[in-house]
Amino acid sequence: MTVEAVTDGPTGPAAPAAVDGFAAALATQHVAHWLVHADGRRTRLPVRRWHAPAEPALAAVVGRCAGPTLDLGCGPGRLTRALAEAGLTAVGVDVSAYAVRLTRARGAVALRRDVFSPLPGEGRWAHVLLMDGNIGIGGDPVALLARCRRLIGPDGTVLVEVEAPGPGLWRGHSRVAFRSSDGHLRRGPVFRWARLDTAALHGVAAAAGLAVRDLFAADRRWFAELVPARP
Repeated sequence: MTVEAVTDGPTGPAAPAAVDGFAAALATQHVAHWLVHADGRRTRLPVRRWHAPAEPALAAVVGRCAGPTLDLGCGPGRLTRALAEAGLTAVGVDVSAYAVRLTRARGAVALRRDVFSPLPGEGRWAHVLLMDGNIGIGGDPVALLARCRRLIGPDGTVLVEVEAPGPGLWRGHSRVAFRSSDGHLRRGPVFRWARLDTAALHGVAAAAGLAVRDLFAADRRWFAELVPARP
């Protein structure tokens, strides 16, 4: 598939607070960062891992891709780069200009876009990826997966990383926080986010017009392969 030329810049309903929070985390990888949720849960952000080459767990994801692939919320582009190294047409998408620059610096292709804004090749991608908690983008997994459904072709797949069984579906507000040099926990602006586990995934996928074809684990992380639901 040929990727058409597009103007580079965010045009959709991006959440500036989320963009600023994650961009700040990428720019200060030597500091510990957390994603702090309104329900009191706090998740450590693996920022150093994002900057490193693709970890072995992602080989299971790359191995399920056999055609043009969109990596939504690509961050610094380690997965986009791994897909390209596997001989695939791969495009990273991120609302953060800094993340897009980092991805391009790896020699991979990336666009600065909100996932809900127009993207090249809509309806013709073989695979769309949502890794590293990106199922939370926008705070509405049904809307996000429905958007992914519109991006892939009839035989395409959506590969998504989810949480281990237990927490179900959570939707609410989150913020990026970090421990500053003076020992205080600094918090960024609030934005909408979501979490989804393996059990709740089936209902969410069905509401988005998708079906769970497979659930698989790699290095204590959970991934799912979704396909368009058949009538």
